[in-house]
Amino acid sequence: MHRRDIIVAWAFVIGLWFAIIFVAIATWSLAPSSTARIVLLIGGAAVLLLNTAAILAMLRHYREDRDFMYGLDIKFLDAARAKGRGV
Repeated sequence: MHRRDIIVAWAFVIGLWFAIIFVAIATWSLAPSSTARIVLLIGGAAVLLLNTAAILAMLRHYREDRDFMYGLDIKFLDAARAKGRGV
């Protein structure tokens, strides 16, 4: 479970970078001036950097509390299987 969550988080980060870069390229000619382009680039860069930093912090936290968080999931999955629900 932990490995899958890490892969999904990194896929989100990579997808976000591709999306922001694509939007910047696709809308470059729509900006009314070079000042507007600079403002948009700074805003896009801030979104990328802050979201990437947040995901990295989340992954670090997951690593620290992995046994607790995933231990609860495993415990409840085992209890559900024992009751015959077959999750």
